[in-house]
Amino acid sequence: MQRKGKQQSSSFSGKENSMASGPRAYSDKTLKRLFALSGNLCAFPGCHQLMVNEKNAKDSNICHIEAANPDGERYNIHMTDEQRADYNNLILLCVQHHDETNDVKKYTVDVLKQMKKDHESQHLNDRMKRNPSMLENTINALSKIDLLNYPESPALKIVDPNLKIKHNCLKRNSALIKEYKIYHTKLNSLYTELENQGSIVKEKLLKNIELVYGLVKGRYVLDSENPLRKVQSNSDDIFDEVYLALYEKLEQSGFWDEDIVLGIRIIMVDAFIRCKILEEP
Repeated sequence: MQRKGKQQSSSFSGKENSMASGPRAYSDKTLKRLFALSGNLCAFPGCHQLMVNEKNAKDSNICHIEAANPDGERYNIHMTDEQRADYNNLILLCVQHHDETNDVKKYTVDVLKQMKKDHESQHLNDRMKRNPSMLENTINALSKIDLLNYPESPALKIVDPNLKIKHNCLKRNSALIKEYKIYHTKLNSLYTELENQGSIVKEKLLKNIELVYGLVKGRYVLDSENPLRKVQSNSDDIFDEVYLALYEKLEQSGFWDEDIVLGIRIIMVDAFIRCKILEEP
């Protein structure tokens, strides 16, 4: 992740990258997701450096975990430029820690991915503490997005997430699901409280997620004779596409804000456990 021509500062809007190409052709939605989930902070443990402030983005480095160019750190010849510029391969670091992570022996791909995951989880937990209504706001927002009508779904089923992870052959998102499943009980209590108040947002929200999953799944399965095999071989990409579809729907609806972006992950893990995303064992 050398700085010479490898990385560049970026504003949250992503406008500075609008003319970029190849492994630096970050989409606006990728940048928004990256900055929102990181809390606009350097992901290095113990660092609290803001990436973008009101005046500039000089302290911001959008870093490739697996390098953008062949002479960069941790370059992966098997990746496409699109994959190199995707959220999953990017991490926010301040200038100092950008340089420090050039030590490829100490900062391997796995170490940097874990660093990013830990940072995002810590930020989510911090926001949850500061804003206890975050999940309720996310539930309300997701239940209000405008989607097509579709048939009533069967009764909800709760499954062991570990069994479902194995059944769907999830890899990249398995750690996320195992970590965020602890919020399932909290969400269940919140749903019950809302239902006792006469709200039907739980039903609307889960139907919306189920519909989005069905649409995403359909693009992968098509007319396959073995749809389960298709889902299993693409399960991580399907899970990510459901997230992005919900993200885009919220952005278009006017309900978008940072806390809701964070809350989508928790809602999706809960929907996964309730068999609204991916296939039931």
